[in-house]
Amino acid sequence: MFVFRLDTHSGVPPYLQLVQQVRQAVLLGFLHPGDRLPLIREVVEDLAINPNTVAKAYRQMEQEGLVAGRPGQGTFVTEQQSAAVPASTYTSLHRGLSTWLRRAYAAGLDEQAVNALFASVHQQTRNEGVA
Repeated sequence: MFVFRLDTHSGVPPYLQLVQQVRQAVLLGFLHPGDRLPLIREVVEDLAINPNTVAKAYRQMEQEGLVAGRPGQGTFVTEQQSAAVPASTYTSLHRGLSTWLRRAYAAGLDEQAVNALFASVHQQTRNEGVA
């Protein structure tokens, strides 16, 4: 079963963290159409957060068409219409990025420097029209 995590130091509102985690899990193939998300009360118990926060996240995901609620059954991932990238592509990219991160940390960069460098290269690449 899918398990949510919260990062209290991220500055991102908890409900958005929940939404982002489901988006990423679907994108990376950890969640598939028909998979059930934890019940709101389960998330509340696991994370010790307000039920309204979880309900807000679930409502946003429903509005985006990412999930659909079924009364009395729970909330389920919907069929996604986007072009799926093969899992092997994500695996390969993950491996390469992990190697890059280890090299960056070994070179003495801290998390803030790594994030700044990544954002800079990402923006430059987008501006070049590659991404």
